[in-house]
Amino acid sequence: MTKSKENKFLDLGQRGRLSLNNKLNDLTGKEWIKFTKTWFVHRPPKRKEDEVLHPAKFPETLVKEFITFFTKKEEWVFDPFLGTGSTLIASGELNRNAVGIELQKKYYNTSVRRVKKGKYNSTIIPINGNSLNAIKLINMQGLPVDKFDYVITSPPYWNQLERNSLRQTKRKNSGLDTKYSSDKNDLGNITDYNNFIEFQAKIFDVVWDLIKAGGYLTIITNNVYNESKLYPLAFDTAISLTNRNDKSWILKDEKIWLQDDKPLIALGVNNAWVGNRHHQYCLIFRKEI
Repeated sequence: MTKSKENKFLDLGQRGRLSLNNKLNDLTGKEWIKFTKTWFVHRPPKRKEDEVLHPAKFPETLVKEFITFFTKKEEWVFDPFLGTGSTLIASGELNRNAVGIELQKKYYNTSVRRVKKGKYNSTIIPINGNSLNAIKLINMQGLPVDKFDYVITSPPYWNQLERNSLRQTKRKNSGLDTKYSSDKNDLGNITDYNNFIEFQAKIFDVVWDLIKAGGYLTIITNNVYNESKLYPLAFDTAISLTNRNDKSWILKDEKIWLQDDKPLIALGVNNAWVGNRHHQYCLIFRKEI
């Protein structure tokens, strides 16, 4: 290897060698390849009380892995379904700037409390509002459109909360929320499956305008079993976002999150097949224009 080529790499010991021409992240080649495996096991730590109140949340420890791969330090991350603030916490701890929008004031307030507890060297902004109005809401913060390098989020899984009686009973007995809200503007309250898919796609049309050309989007979602039938929510989400008129995302791949720490439940025993769904889909899209 010539001296000029050697200067293009930085030896980081056990981490491997970092290419100084790496345009996407701050990972070595060794770390990059490890992340590209399309399945992974992730066992997040137990939730704190204020986070458990939200009926469907994803752990910042998981979000960190994706943010680390798809951004560099000081870049901008966006989450249109913020919940209790996992994306903001993960971004702050990784020295990334981040904005998140949460429709429900209750969960927005929780995200604000959690952000205030952290000590970050980056800009972290939780916003209360509807993500269909994300461009206006973000401009009100003094930030320009086409600002964000990466988007990661986990939208509601259609009617999963309404129909999951076993989970609902457990949460209700513990005094926890069993639905997102009663707000008619809440995506999680749309009962018709096809209407849900289209409304969700419209939100990601707005996200399209916020992310830089070449930027990536990760959606964490799942298929939903309802009234003895599996609805391919993850697959229909992918199709709906790639078939827009002028804002079609390119589906690049999927990573499957294996949840091998979840207990097995006796579903359909001695009667019919009902699977224990112990995985989720992390769909990876890119804005290519």
